[in-house]
Parts: sequence; C-alpha cells; structure tokens
Amino acid sequence: MVTFSDVKNSEEINHLIENSQKQLDALGYTEHATRHINIVSSRAAKLLEDLGYDEHRVELAKIAGYMHDIGNVVNRTDHAHSGAILAYEILKEMGMNIDDRTEIMMAIGNHDEATGTAVSDISAALILADKSDVHRDRVRNQNMSNFDKHDKVNYAVTNANFTLNKKERKVTLDLSIDTKICPVLDYFEIFMDRTMMSKYAARYLNLWFELIINGTKLL
Repeated sequence: MVTFSDVKNSEEINHLIENSQKQLDALGYTEHATRHINIVSSRAAKLLEDLGYDEHRVELAKIAGYMHDIGNVVNRTDHAHSGAILAYEILKEMGMNIDDRTEIMMAIGNHDEATGTAVSDISAALILADKSDVHRDRVRNQNMSNFDKHDKVNYAVTNANFTLNKKERKVTLDLSIDTKICPVLDYFEIFMDRTMMSKYAARYLNLWFELIINGTKLL
C-alpha cells in the first residue's frame, strides 16, 4: 500500500514540486510549494477525519493535497488536468491500486475553479483546503511597489482561520484583511469564483460554508 509517507519522501514528486515553484516564480505567481501543499494536505485530511471518514479516505485526501499542484511544472494553464495525469502515472509506478489512484486523479483534476467542481468527498475536502489558504506568507515578491492584485490581496490577509463546527455542520473561513493595503472588495474581485467553489464543495459534504472578513459575516 502506498502511504502519504511514501509520497512525501518521493524524490520524483518533490523534484516536480520544487521545479513547479521555479516556474511560478518566473511567472510572478504566489507560493504553491512546500508551505502551501503541506497546509492543504493537512487541512483536507483533518476535515475528513473530523467529519468521521475512515482512515483510508483521510490518507487519500492527504496525498491528493500534497500532490495537487504538481501540474504547474508543465504549465500554469490547465495545471489541474496535467497534474492529475502526472499523479496517476506516478502513483501507478509506485504501486498504488487503481481505485485509490483514480480517486486522487479525480480530486486533483477538479481542484481549479476555472474547470472543476466537487466530485467526491476527497475532491470537496481538497477544494476547501486549497481555496482557504490565502495569507501574506504566500507572497514571494518582496517589492510592494510592483505587487499585482494577487500579491496585494494575499499580503493584506494577516490572519486566516479555517474551522469546522460539527454541531452546526458548517466550515468557516475567518479572515483579517488590512484595508490599508487593499479594500475588502479587491478580495472578491479575485476570489469570488473560489468562494463559490468552496460553497459548493461544502455542500457536497453536507456542510454550510461561512465567510467572515474583519469580523463581518459575508456568507
């Protein structure tokens, strides 16, 4: 059985992740490497675990989260699709059974808001974990004078908490945004599609998605 530990210690997978970030750095994108994938992996797994899913589903969510952005090594465009195929082939070579690698392929292939949607419990958990990772730590550009809108919005987020309330069946993304850096409206300009994707992913898990910004409930 291929485990999360096997994936995380794979020289090939980590090489693809490292070079994905080199390509994104050249394009001026935010961080999608070690910090991001570990947060997404942990958050997706914890969500399913807290919802009572079995250990095996939790492990698959953890693997999908760790591998979800490797398609950026091919090209940022359609990275979810190329990453899904890469993941499937790599996991096949590692000896993962067809059911498990198909689940991971489906989740990775559907995590981008431009073309995807929640198609499984693992997919839904991956989407919620991925889209909730907005924070200034993701900004690679150190020159605020030439921030693009993605840099500005991410840098303005000084705190981001993602929590599950099992009793109320809701997940909450609670953000603190420094409005001296950018207005809250700028967040919605680039994150509206991701917010709606999170809402539908939560619904797949029979949850409500709640968004709070600077203490005000917006969704």
